[in-house]
Amino acid sequence: MPRGSTHVPGPLDRVTRAGRPDDDCMALEDFVELKLGHHTKDGIEVVDVEGEIDVYTAPRLRELLIDLVNKNNYNLVVNMERVEFLDSTGLGVLVGGLKRVRAYDGSLDLVCTQERILKIFRITGLTKVFGIHDTVDEAIAARKSEK
Repeated sequence: MPRGSTHVPGPLDRVTRAGRPDDDCMALEDFVELKLGHHTKDGIEVVDVEGEIDVYTAPRLRELLIDLVNKNNYNLVVNMERVEFLDSTGLGVLVGGLKRVRAYDGSLDLVCTQERILKIFRITGLTKVFGIHDTVDEAIAARKSEK
C-alpha cells in the first residue's frame, strides 16, 4: 500500500471481532469461542455455557437444546455465568428452547449474575419470561418447589 494511504476494509478482507482488518488473515470463527457442556443434577439437565453466544455460535447451543429435548429432558437450567457476550441470535435460541420445553410442560431457567448480560434480559422484557437465578442450586431448588 502506498505511503500515507489508508485501507478501507472491503468484503474480501477478514476482520477481527473489533472490526479491524486482521493482518494474520484468520477467519472470524477462529476468534469466536463457545464451550458447551451438560450434566444432570437432581433430575434436571444443567447446560454450562462459556464464551460468546452470537450469530456464529448460537446454532451450536440451539442444537444442544434440541438434542436434550429430543432425549426427554424437559427441565433445563442454562448456566450463563461464564458467558461474555449475548446478542439477539442468542436470545432467540434461548426463547426457542423455552418454547420447546414448555410444549412438554417443562421449564428452562437461567443462571446469570453478570450485570451486562442481565441488562439485555431487562431491556427486552425477558426477565418476566425466564426464571433467572444466582446459582445452579438456587435454580434447581426454585424448580423443585414449583412441582
